[in-house]
Amino acid sequence: MQRSPAIEIKGLRKTYKASKKAPAKEALKGIDLTIPRGSMFGLLGPNGAGKSTMINILAGLVTKTEGSASICGYDIVSQTRQARASIGVVPQEIAMDVYFTPFQALELQAGYYGVPKSERRSEEILAALGLSDKRDAYVRQLSGGMKRRLLVGKALVHNPPVLILDEPTAGVDIELRRQLWAYVQELHASGTTIILTTHYLEEAETLCDRIAIIHNGEITANEEKSTLLSRLDRRTLIITPTTELTGIPASLSDLDITLRDNGDLAIQYRSGTDSISGMLNTVKAAGLSIGDLRTEQPDLEDVFMSLTYDMDSS
Repeated sequence: MQRSPAIEIKGLRKTYKASKKAPAKEALKGIDLTIPRGSMFGLLGPNGAGKSTMINILAGLVTKTEGSASICGYDIVSQTRQARASIGVVPQEIAMDVYFTPFQALELQAGYYGVPKSERRSEEILAALGLSDKRDAYVRQLSGGMKRRLLVGKALVHNPPVLILDEPTAGVDIELRRQLWAYVQELHASGTTIILTTHYLEEAETLCDRIAIIHNGEITANEEKSTLLSRLDRRTLIITPTTELTGIPASLSDLDITLRDNGDLAIQYRSGTDSISGMLNTVKAAGLSIGDLRTEQPDLEDVFMSLTYDMDSS
């Protein structure tokens, strides 16, 4: 028997009612989204795209207007208790009682979820997140990065099969970020489904195996990372001439070419239609001698821009 997806969303809509200060806003416009179990799933989108609204609906913090959503097969409305027990959410905002210690905060959170004392993993979680030496310090004494790691710990106390990380490394230094990702990858390797929202696109490109992009309350892409990156047929041919150039030869004006500050020539082309050999022949015919050449592939940022900001300007 096939297991249900980690997350299954159908026709999800959310409209925030008008107020004296703002008109009604449709934050989600009929989203359909399925996230397989065991995946490392990236959910990307610009500010105001609807990411946090969707996450808050799954977490039970916001009431949906229409549609349905389930977590590990449990409907978030008719099976609320089971659905919430199946998910852990690390929010963007750092909000916790600063007069508890990290150990007390984890124990209290475990109590909320009804985890028996004999099954609690507070010490294990603190150690995994590098917070053992802060076990008995007050939360108010922790740095911002340590507080963010403690938020991750609080989301894990009930051992949920699905973990949502909403901008988890915002304001975290490089070393703490690496430590956090190492632990998240361990969780993923053990079978936990990880859903990541981040503005650090290089993180999503490195970590995620599947990525969805949400824009203006709609899903504009939902594909395997490799498929998503291949959406852009644009490539860049980088040529390093043997002699220094002061400008681009006029005979190369038909090419989409620029001269970089380091002296390299960068030629934009489409791999499906343009011939590299033809471009090289054109460069040689202009009297240039080629010392080195390479190609550059589009990255996730290029795809993201083409599916969000470029859409707005079209």
